Amino acid sequence: MAKFRKIGVLASGGDAPGMNAALRAITRKALDEGMEVVGVVGGYSGLIHDEIIPLTPRAVSNIISRGGTFLYSDRCDEFKTEEGMQKAIATCKKHGIEAIVACGGDGTFRGATDLTNRGIPTVGVPCTIDNDITATDYTIGFDSAMNTALKMIDCLRDTCESHARCNVVEVMGRDCGQIALFTALASGAAAAVIPEIPFDEAGTIARIKEMKADGKRGFLVIVSEGVFTEDGKKYGEVLAKKIDAETGIETKFARFAHVVRGGDPTLRDRLTASRMGVRAVELLLEGKSNLVVCEIDGKITDLDINYALIADRNYKNKLKPGDLEKFSAEEVAAMKALAAQRHEEMLDVYRMVAETSK
Repeated sequence: MAKFRKIGVLASGGDAPGMNAALRAITRKALDEGMEVVGVVGGYSGLIHDEIIPLTPRAVSNIISRGGTFLYSDRCDEFKTEEGMQKAIATCKKHGIEAIVACGGDGTFRGATDLTNRGIPTVGVPCTIDNDITATDYTIGFDSAMNTALKMIDCLRDTCESHARCNVVEVMGRDCGQIALFTALASGAAAAVIPEIPFDEAGTIARIKEMKADGKRGFLVIVSEGVFTEDGKKYGEVLAKKIDAETGIETKFARFAHVVRGGDPTLRDRLTASRMGVRAVELLLEGKSNLVVCEIDGKITDLDINYALIADRNYKNKLKPGDLEKFSAEEVAAMKALAAQRHEEMLDVYRMVAETSK
């Protein structure tokens, strides 16, 4: 017998291709287990403003291939307040919602933890194109975003080669440089510029000059949106002007921006979203909550959501006073080891970009 008779599902924060696939899997698995399912329209804002709709198998038909989120999303500052959270809890009680499955990133998981701590059991499913949830190897939407960016980068390569130009391309990722790093390697770019690793600007410009002298015509440099100059300017545009001035190569700047959030999800994202969505419901059936579903070494598993949040802050150097006090020495050591592992993974790919760019 299902532990929960009625659950709500929502998408919060930035949308990601594959969110709809996750929402579909959650809905159909829960219905198959005899639960009633409702959708929260507009993320946590929908909980605050009582935007609740019933979900049936037909309500989620044919959304597995669609980008975005059919339930819509929002970034809700009001939910960060106690008053906002109490409004959300009141909505849950009004509709008899006994648990929530929340799809999104780190901000979504903070909200999920707040709900659980106030009596509404919640499970998080990582959906963010940035792949910036440290506790999981993979987040839904990352593969789709990279493929969308790569298609456009490949198009730029054609015209760069035709006109002997360089293109500096800025891609999304917030403070995480993985989209920039992996698309740089996959596109054969001359360099990747990411927040996690100091960039050798002079060395890169010198290498571009050497490649030009060796007969190379077209050049690409991929820059993460999270990289800024010391005076707070977006680095990509500044770098493009420097390359142009110092190499004599006509250099253009392109910002793909939010286009990489959209489009049809890839097979990997549809598959991962379906597996994670089903696992989220299974956790609720087991009477578990305050967890985030993860992919680790190719397997779908779960971690305590508080641990996942603090491990993320530790990796990103955003720890707050007292963050580590609730964890054992072994757990803190594991967080530090995970941070070191993630950084080494980035370094490995970063070195490959340089090694294969000539």
